[in-house]
Amino acid sequence: MRFSGKTAVVTGAASGIGRASVLLLASEGAHVFAADIDEAGGAELAESSNGKITFQRCDVTSTEDIKALMDRAAAETGGIDIVFNNTGAGGDGTPIDEIEPEGWDRTMDLLLRSVAFGIRYAVPHMKGRAGASIINTSSVAAVGPGYSPNAYAVAKAGVLHLTKMAAADLAKHQIRVNAIQPGFINTNIFTASLDLTDEKEEMGKAMIAHMSAGAQPVARGGQPEDIANAMAYLASEEASFVNGHSIVVDGGITIGPKYSWDDQEPDMFEALRKLAEADAQ
Repeated sequence: MRFSGKTAVVTGAASGIGRASVLLLASEGAHVFAADIDEAGGAELAESSNGKITFQRCDVTSTEDIKALMDRAAAETGGIDIVFNNTGAGGDGTPIDEIEPEGWDRTMDLLLRSVAFGIRYAVPHMKGRAGASIINTSSVAAVGPGYSPNAYAVAKAGVLHLTKMAAADLAKHQIRVNAIQPGFINTNIFTASLDLTDEKEEMGKAMIAHMSAGAQPVARGGQPEDIANAMAYLASEEASFVNGHSIVVDGGITIGPKYSWDDQEPDMFEALRKLAEADAQ
């Protein structure tokens, strides 16, 4: 019961990483304010929680919605101890030489601006709370090309730097700020932006689950609970000396290209050696 008596706010709470995080926080004693635009999913989460979870509809691209969420959580419980700025989607996947301003801005609003104002409107209610902690969802896409579309990657890189800046700014208030960089996690983020029938969406999820098992050295797809566990650590007193950093939870996908860890993949150096030997003959 690491979070007994604490108030937590989680955005993007109705499914995937957010839902797993809400359930974990509530199971360990927190009163969780779960925010999402998915009213049905959020209501179902709250109704099954015996009062431990309160749902609030919140569109994180609206600063008014974010402020109302934080103000309500504080008004009903006396303050906020934990904030998990988690809402996300794939954003505009158009290449950089074709993307329109509207698509770029929409992606930044959802993935970066929402985090900035999640922090902005939570902090007044977190000052003076022992162990106050903010966690932001970034991504392995923040470290370089190849993991996501351009706009998403740039926004997630921004989240990493914002995390460091906020950690420095808020140290005087004893509020820690950290981030998590998920790798290939089996959630609906890969299919949510596609206009698929229910049957085809399930097929898509199955394909993604199969592909993700071989995408990194840990031979399984990442699960929402993997990220929720990292979030809970950063939110807890166990991480009281961790500030301004990011935990990469990716099964090892960023340690190197696939041939560096997969024996079934051709070894570039072995291939070059054989080429040299053949040339010498």
